[in-house]
Amino acid sequence: MLRTAIRSHANLSLQTAQISKRFMSAPAPKNIDHIKRVGVIGSGQMGLGIAYVAANVSRLPVTLMDISKEQTDKGLKFMDRLLEKDVAKEKITAEHAKGTRELVTAANSLSALSDVDIVIEAASENLNVKSAIFRDLDAICKSDAILATNTSSISITKIAAATKKAEQVIGMHFMNPVPVMKLVEVIPGLATADNVLQDTLALAQTMGKTTTVAQDIPGFVANRLLMPYINEAVMLLEGGVASAKDIDTTMKLGTNMPMGPLTLADFIGLDTCLAIQKVLHENTGDSKYRPSVLLQKYVDAGWYGKKSGRGFYSYNK
Repeated sequence: MLRTAIRSHANLSLQTAQISKRFMSAPAPKNIDHIKRVGVIGSGQMGLGIAYVAANVSRLPVTLMDISKEQTDKGLKFMDRLLEKDVAKEKITAEHAKGTRELVTAANSLSALSDVDIVIEAASENLNVKSAIFRDLDAICKSDAILATNTSSISITKIAAATKKAEQVIGMHFMNPVPVMKLVEVIPGLATADNVLQDTLALAQTMGKTTTVAQDIPGFVANRLLMPYINEAVMLLEGGVASAKDIDTTMKLGTNMPMGPLTLADFIGLDTCLAIQKVLHENTGDSKYRPSVLLQKYVDAGWYGKKSGRGFYSYNK
């Protein structure tokens, strides 16, 4: 029995290694000629940033969808400001900026995404919300459309289970702020097809991004490393070990980080940090991922960081 168990474990390890090799060794194609239109769900900071680089860098038509017209109007105004800044800094011409803006159209219904070749969902970091969206996309989108999620921690395989075409579902984790950060973490689910992975990598690269591929584990690579680091900083603050400013200064000047962990948490959003920590804790069962009490308390108070005007620092001015 022991020999059988050992053999079974070895076979499972070999299968896992083969899946990993299949996804991590194939080179990305040089073009994405069959991707003609991009859909983005969510016109908040992440969704707007994704739409911006798809139109401004890849020069692809984008349908920016959000159920709130107020939110899409707000997002497009922010895009106008981004374009104005890039023109002022002579990064792009006024003609290029005008062309970028004309490539982006707003919509307030998922039905507007019926003709896109890839949808990139950037809604709340909540499995139930994402599953509901993907269930609807499954019925609305073309059979060969790629269904990508910008989740930063939730299982791609779980999200794909809400559809009847799990082979078309993939993770496309952009970093915040999208126009500035160079990385896109690409995460295939258990059933993701090879061509979907390759097309997703190629699309990210046309957006001017460097890509990495991670397996479908809680938090993937970026947040599996980043969130415990931030959480430990919050615990130090909670325990009175040092002030927020001194914790951040220690990491900036002592370890050459571009910004301290608490400042970074404020920029990410404390609600987002908490949601990711909970996913890590619940899905691994490991106590080292337990969110700090203080982080939960700040979120309960509505202190989400920079976007709400207050987090570990005040941004009211």
